[in-house]
Amino acid sequence: MANLHPESVEAIELLQKTMTAGNYSVRSIKTYMREIRYICAHYPDLSPREWTDRHIIEYMAYLKTVHHVSYSKCKMTAQSVAFFFRHVLKRPYDVPSKLYPKREYKLPNYLTKDEVLKLIESCRSPKQRALVETFYASGLRLEELRMLKLTDIESHNNRIFVRNGKGRKDRYTLLSKRLVETLRAYYRSQEVKPKVYLFEGQRPSEPMWGGSIQHSVRLAYKYAALSHKGHKVHALRHSFATHLLDAGIDIHTIKELLGHSDIKTTMVYLHLQTSKRNLLLSPLDELYKPDNQVANIPKNTPLL
Repeated sequence: MANLHPESVEAIELLQKTMTAGNYSVRSIKTYMREIRYICAHYPDLSPREWTDRHIIEYMAYLKTVHHVSYSKCKMTAQSVAFFFRHVLKRPYDVPSKLYPKREYKLPNYLTKDEVLKLIESCRSPKQRALVETFYASGLRLEELRMLKLTDIESHNNRIFVRNGKGRKDRYTLLSKRLVETLRAYYRSQEVKPKVYLFEGQRPSEPMWGGSIQHSVRLAYKYAALSHKGHKVHALRHSFATHLLDAGIDIHTIKELLGHSDIKTTMVYLHLQTSKRNLLLSPLDELYKPDNQVANIPKNTPLL
């Protein structure tokens, strides 16, 4: 990375202190600092106080045209810039709406129940199976699973305590009875037993590195011949929500289990629900439907 302007270095340090004082999560601090550092490196001869709308817009255009970054990356950059101007540079600056690209409405990647079963049965170690089952059975995010402590597994209450989830919120989610058996088998199989965290890395009492967790899950997908599935870890969270919805669990309960702040975020799973959609009848089929048949329900199937 190019050398930074001296005032850029000071500004990034002030950004870190400001966010730390504001009790922002370590992950958010690192993300914001990274995005601002990239902009500083893009304009090494300019002090951040010399930045204008034009500089920010040109940088965003550079991200899109040269690096072809995603919507979420552009949004994160815009949010970082807005915070940086408002709280570090102390300039009355609102990020222009044109800096926020139009949202890409893509349906989440998820697995069918058969695919999840195939994935689980393809795992080649107790730890790998425990990781995959925990993601699917509880709907946890990567960082939430990584920071799970042994004491967070409340088998007597059939629940998992999720501390400091997204937005620094605590919550409870489901603990499957079958998952309890898997976790016990995993624990017994470990020569060096986990002491603090459920999944520890090579250093005792420290959580497993996120990259290692992702690698293990990706290998499980490979063993199951499901490598074509995207967003490997998060697809298990999406599968958790979709399969609960198919089972008749109400959307508000699923929202709480996932730790969503807005019900609109959870409602995307309605598009993936198959239980009700399979009962719908296409207008074309309606034209040829026998009088005594309702929707896609076979004639001999009792309605009640």
